[in-house]
Amino acid sequence: MLKKERQAYIMHQLNLHNKVLSVDLCSEIAVSEDTIRRDLQELSEAGQLIKVHGGALSMAFNEVQFSPINVYSQAHKKLIVSKALQLIQSGMFVLTSGGTTILELIRALPPQLKLTIMTGSIPVINACMAHPKLDVVVIGDKLSRDSKLTVGAEAIQKISHVNADLCFLGTNAIDTQHGLTDNDWEVVQIKKAMVSSASKVICMTISEKLQTYQPISVCKIEKIDYLITELDPSDKTLAPFKQAGVTVM
Repeated sequence: MLKKERQAYIMHQLNLHNKVLSVDLCSEIAVSEDTIRRDLQELSEAGQLIKVHGGALSMAFNEVQFSPINVYSQAHKKLIVSKALQLIQSGMFVLTSGGTTILELIRALPPQLKLTIMTGSIPVINACMAHPKLDVVVIGDKLSRDSKLTVGAEAIQKISHVNADLCFLGTNAIDTQHGLTDNDWEVVQIKKAMVSSASKVICMTISEKLQTYQPISVCKIEKIDYLITELDPSDKTLAPFKQAGVTVM
């Protein structure tokens, strides 16, 4: 694979999953760690990613206030959000993780809608502050600089004490065999707690992430109630998820 192709692959994976690990890229592209390190350094110097120890972060994912110009596949995410809004009713208690699709959801909430949002995502908290009728419960503990999400035992304990109506999860990867997966151990523990504390679990994702998986399990497919993508629910790509008992929108 030529350097231009390698770097295009790296950026595509980063746009999909928000974070990439050097060790995974070495395996997937079949090149040395030094080669990946040089590629990441060049892309970092070009302002296309944030280079961190062991890998890289998306520019959009690393910002506290997401800039619309840096949101990957934003038109598809807006379509996903329009479907997700159908599940939300005034007075609900809603858990959310972080991510650009979750942020689009918060920004799209009608101004007259009254909700309680419980989250540890700093960008989501900031977005909630612009809504006139949202009550926000902030999950406290240690802040993960990579994910801009609070993590740790105290955050997990606080989540475990609630019984939320809905849980909206930012989706890193999902397939029928592995379920919902991610690549950040601490973030996974938060998402696990959210899944356990909600009556309904909703995964929102662009279709490019379907039938992909990351190394750390969040939950099996059976724990997911709704899968929302930009695709029409009748699309054959979604058939395996329907067969697994997930309601697709």
